[in-house]
Amino acid sequence: DGWMEWHHMSRLEVLKKLGCREEEGLTPGEAGRRLAACGKNQLTEAKKRRLVKVFLEQFADLPVLILLGAAAVSFGAALWSGSGDWLDPVMILLIVLLNAGMGTAQERRAEKAIEALRELSAPRARVLRGGEEKTIPAEELVPGDILLLKTGDRVGADARLLQSTALRAEESSLTGESVPAAKSAEALLPKDCPPGDRANMVFASTYISAGHGRAVVTDTGMKTAVGQIASLLDENESPETPLKKQLARTGRWLGLGAVAVCGVIFALGMLQHLPPADLFLMAISLAVAAIPEGLPAIVTIVLALGVRKLAANRAIVRSLPAVEALGSADVICSDKTGTLTQNRMTVQRLCGCTGWLQPQEARGKQLLSLGALCSNAALKGKGSEAVGDPTEAAVVSAAAKEGCRKEQLEALYRRVEEIPFDSVSKRMTTIHQAASGGYRVIVKGAPEVVLSACARGALAGGEAEMTDALRQEILRQNQTMAEQAMRVLAVAYRDLSFRPQRKETQGSLVFAGLIGMTDPPRAQAFGAVATCRRAGIGTVMITGDHPATARAAAKALGILTPGKKTATGAELDRMTQEELERRVEEYRVFARVSPAHKVRIVKAYQARGKIVAMTGDGVNDAPALKCADIGCAMGISGTDVAKGAADMVLTDDNFATIVAAVEQGRGIFENIRKAVHFLLSSNIGEILLVLCAFLLKLPAPLAAIQLLWVNLVTDSLPALALGSEPTREDIMDIPPQEARRGIFTPASVWSIAVEGCMIGALSFLAFTIGRVFFDSTPEPLIGRTMAFGVLSMSQLIHALNIKSEHSLFRRGLPRNPRLAGALIAGVFMQIIVMTVPAAAQVFRAAALPAGGWAAVGLLSLMPLPVVELEKALAEKVSRSQGVTKR
Repeated sequence: DGWMEWHHMSRLEVLKKLGCREEEGLTPGEAGRRLAACGKNQLTEAKKRRLVKVFLEQFADLPVLILLGAAAVSFGAALWSGSGDWLDPVMILLIVLLNAGMGTAQERRAEKAIEALRELSAPRARVLRGGEEKTIPAEELVPGDILLLKTGDRVGADARLLQSTALRAEESSLTGESVPAAKSAEALLPKDCPPGDRANMVFASTYISAGHGRAVVTDTGMKTAVGQIASLLDENESPETPLKKQLARTGRWLGLGAVAVCGVIFALGMLQHLPPADLFLMAISLAVAAIPEGLPAIVTIVLALGVRKLAANRAIVRSLPAVEALGSADVICSDKTGTLTQNRMTVQRLCGCTGWLQPQEARGKQLLSLGALCSNAALKGKGSEAVGDPTEAAVVSAAAKEGCRKEQLEALYRRVEEIPFDSVSKRMTTIHQAASGGYRVIVKGAPEVVLSACARGALAGGEAEMTDALRQEILRQNQTMAEQAMRVLAVAYRDLSFRPQRKETQGSLVFAGLIGMTDPPRAQAFGAVATCRRAGIGTVMITGDHPATARAAAKALGILTPGKKTATGAELDRMTQEELERRVEEYRVFARVSPAHKVRIVKAYQARGKIVAMTGDGVNDAPALKCADIGCAMGISGTDVAKGAADMVLTDDNFATIVAAVEQGRGIFENIRKAVHFLLSSNIGEILLVLCAFLLKLPAPLAAIQLLWVNLVTDSLPALALGSEPTREDIMDIPPQEARRGIFTPASVWSIAVEGCMIGALSFLAFTIGRVFFDSTPEPLIGRTMAFGVLSMSQLIHALNIKSEHSLFRRGLPRNPRLAGALIAGVFMQIIVMTVPAAAQVFRAAALPAGGWAAVGLLSLMPLPVVELEKALAEKVSRSQGVTKR
């Protein structure tokens, strides 16, 4: 319970007890020793399921239990009759075990993909180690680490504040309070103070919603306040994805249909006086073969592999449903800075009240010095490179290049208070105590806002009153810079003999000048925007920048095309939500917008039936990210709040990565559709083969063990290989509506039914040829063997048809080594069980004559020309209806 007393100690007492120094933090060596002693800063996870348990869980499915029951019945019948025919029950058990082994391996593979994802998306923390600022994984935090906190950070561990400036923390996850709690390093609290009232503490898993500060880590892992809560909770299972539910529901309906068919077969067999034990085993085997029990598992595996592939391409997807939504996006609403541009601001132009300034001039140096003081960026080492917010870093770097280093400036003007920038005031204010006496207030922010608070302007000969003419000249210069795609900051100041209250910093300022910066577009953004346009996806720029700046960048990137407009936040305020919904597609650029505007824009598109992807990086972007169908947070510049609200995190903050993720999402969904198509058409063929033979009162076309083998060979590796097909080159040439068509469209249902009938008919034809031309006894051993071979190998060949909706011979086969390997392995195994005497005896296969093998080979290849004909007819119908099938 020691963690409860830190709030009762002074800052010096806490530092002394933890054995650390505020200005230097822990040395790397000491941090390593403490990490070894205290353990990683993470909550105790639920124990991983043992491999044996995962394996045993594979037997919990109803179809597998039915198979085990069939094996037991077969074993009991053999024991009762004394025939010693143990082959059927033994083979059934072997196949069930093999299926269970494959299921276990697949589950482990999916779990590893999710674990890798969790590691990639783990939170990070900024600390002082040996006097240097470092960003480390939050799990490496130890008691005594000095945490550096800023707006938007997720707090990595419980910590006692050492410094705080207008600091507020969002602690609803811990206390239930919806209003952010004010924090102060100066507070000293009684021992019995509840966690929600500990104003001098910040807690793990909470967020900094305003201000910045410095704190020393007091407790980590399960000793934190959230760890105390976590120890009382049991882990809940993740919900199934909508797609997985849909497929499970489909599987249940197919299962009921299969059971009904099996009941009919059993009844017909009894009427024909066939042995009940054989009938029971055949019916049970057919039911298991017909039910695609592996469908939900295959979908989960394909999605998990997709998540891993996206992560390798710098897009970390936080949930499987987001992969489903990615390929369906109609609109991508993107921030400009850092996403469409490089986020490497450089100062290009300085402007005073009446004209351009040179950085080397006194007024130019003064303007840069004021901007550097009113920022939280810091110089890195002894050079002029600065780290921090890109806009502030550009100003600090420019000042350093002119000999105005920030640390030297701060020695002359020590900061005593800060009023952080927020989306309402659109400005940042700092108060400094001058070494020579008195105080200086510095304000930087949006030119219109800062200028409205200025009563005077700095000129070459001194200060002058801010006249309307002077104000208009400044606004004209601002407009000129904005039209050149510059981001413009205004800087103003005020000197006082006393320390001012906050309200005394709001007006009567002296306008110092404008600082114009550029942030060049990312090279990849041009191609990505063009790809979106080709794919029918609308690209919308939403930014807080000046409208002229936004327009210039949007035109350069090809976002603002002829006929499309720009809207400002002020214009949005004058629109009702109904009007915005009606007009939203007229615009491609929204400038000078607030977080509330972003939410309105997203909802307006959604009201028009659009699926919206939204990017964001700040605390205030979180509502829009959560509101969007696919929220995309920035991995580099993004705050932990934004990442927590998003469905996807871009590790490179690049717009092109979103477009690539949409392309991958489309490919993943199409691959799932292919796997489902293949499994269902194959299973329908198996059912029809057996059902037709019974309806025509013919001998059973397959032995039960043969049906089980076909199900094993065709329903596992080929289906998974189809799920890993490479994304086709023209996937981004189709409109979003076609990209998100359901798993089962009328056209796909028709294709599945036709192809299932084809496989059943080919297998039945092989059975008939064998019976009529090659079998010399009433028992159709050769006919059954031929049907066995054709049923298995025609399904494997049919997998090639599923690869593409286009003709394979016209466009060629795209490479997929996994599918090629699965088909070769399947055909090889099928030939082995039909030709090797020991295996042939097990699987009831007779030796085929040369003519029988020729018929099997020819019929097994028939799915290729038949489906090619189907594709040609479908394309002809599409053309006649004026639709281009892609």
